Amino acid sequence: MKKITKYVIADILRNKIVIGYTAFLLVISLSVFNLEDNSTKGLLSLLNIILIIVPLVCIIFSTIYIYNSSEFVELLVSQPLHRRNIWISLFTGLVSSLAFAFFAGVGIPIILYAPSATGMIMLAMGLILSVIFVAIAMLAAVITRDKAKGIGISILLWLYFSLLFDGIVLFLLFQFQDYPLEKAMVVVSAFNPIDLGRILILLKMDISALMGYTGAIFKDFFGTGLGFSISLAILFLWMIIPTWLSLRKFNKKDL
Repeated sequence: MKKITKYVIADILRNKIVIGYTAFLLVISLSVFNLEDNSTKGLLSLLNIILIIVPLVCIIFSTIYIYNSSEFVELLVSQPLHRRNIWISLFTGLVSSLAFAFFAGVGIPIILYAPSATGMIMLAMGLILSVIFVAIAMLAAVITRDKAKGIGISILLWLYFSLLFDGIVLFLLFQFQDYPLEKAMVVVSAFNPIDLGRILILLKMDISALMGYTGAIFKDFFGTGLGFSISLAILFLWMIIPTWLSLRKFNKKDL
């Protein structure tokens, strides 16, 4: 299991896409912190990068990597190895490599320029989202043997979490504006890890006042120790459930 994980990590870290991803994040991060006179403004500028670019790269790259490694996976399955160990090794290798790339590109500049509680929360959210979207990508890849369809599913999932979900929520709020739905939005936000990460980061930046009455509701819940703990537990469920589902599917899949 360790040998497979090491091989996957070494293979991914040599990949030009991952090297370019790391360099892109590093250049953007250093530019943002050097152009802004306030570290908080720099963190705010990095927010969209972490919430949009990081999930996109993780889910697309991981999906393509799983499909490109199909022959390698079939070879491993033909050996006296448990499928569970093979799949977890692939997952661990992908997560470790992309998390390292994120840390090198964004984590180091944050530690150097904004080593505050807000910076650490943003760094943690970036790492957590990397793990979540690798897990979702592996689930999408194991559902279908068609590479084009699998990549399409991954892109649609990213579009849903990053763009469509907010549009649906705003549409519902507009349609039912006469009803007090603000508290329900706290529950709804749990169904989108990107939104949950955004809320936790913005509340840590103390910008919830800009979010109006809904922001006050979020602050009352997520701003407490219990609310923060529940939010982290939900994010960990977002890591565990897709991984478990993909592992279950892989164990039963006819390769």
